Amino acid sequence: MTATGSNRPASMSAAGARQRRKLARPQELLDAALDLFVEKGFAATRSEEVASRAGVSKGTLYLYYPSKEELLKEVIRHNVVNQIAEGVEIVRAFEGSSSELLAHMMRLWWQRVGETRASGILKLMMSEVRNFPEIAQFYIAEVTQPCDRMLAEIVERGIARGEFRPVNVADVVHALIGPLLFLVMNKHSLGACSVGSMLDPKRVIEAQIDLVLHGLQTTEGRSASAPGDRSARRTPAPIADGRP
Repeated sequence: MTATGSNRPASMSAAGARQRRKLARPQELLDAALDLFVEKGFAATRSEEVASRAGVSKGTLYLYYPSKEELLKEVIRHNVVNQIAEGVEIVRAFEGSSSELLAHMMRLWWQRVGETRASGILKLMMSEVRNFPEIAQFYIAEVTQPCDRMLAEIVERGIARGEFRPVNVADVVHALIGPLLFLVMNKHSLGACSVGSMLDPKRVIEAQIDLVLHGLQTTEGRSASAPGDRSARRTPAPIADGRP
């Protein structure tokens, strides 16, 4: 009895450790997959490589994700789709001016996606997705369209409040997203190879905010944003040398 009793705490502790390891395993697989997909490319990465980096067997990987395509979808959901859902909540709860909201969301996008490991997903989509139509449709439905709707909601909010002049909202949304994607591509291409070719994303985003808001704002909108919106008054930074 004494031996059994003394062994029970150790046994329970080991079981608890195994349970914690099991709960952490999906995240470890997603992290390993994202790193390898960005390093080697989606097509070139084998499932067993993902399993090996995560410290599990290939069979264990398939218990969680039955195919490499399903694994990539979950990587996208975890790193990008969830960020968009949180962004929508921020937009709908925001109480300041539309100029402040737009500037805040552009800065937040870089903070949560652009400067993180998740930015590698955008590189993957632009470089490989044409060869994977199912992934392309998934990305459009889960990322592109919700992101477009979120930004459109901000622009429409500004127009409805008289802060922004009437514009083609869809065209403005594309004009907002384009420079952000360019910064991601710079980060994962020339910027990764040469210090002189690496842009300063935060300075570029501030310049973009300044240009966009001065193009969108009505006179009333500029007055409304003036007290608290630094971006409406900030002088754009000089263009960095060595840009591609």
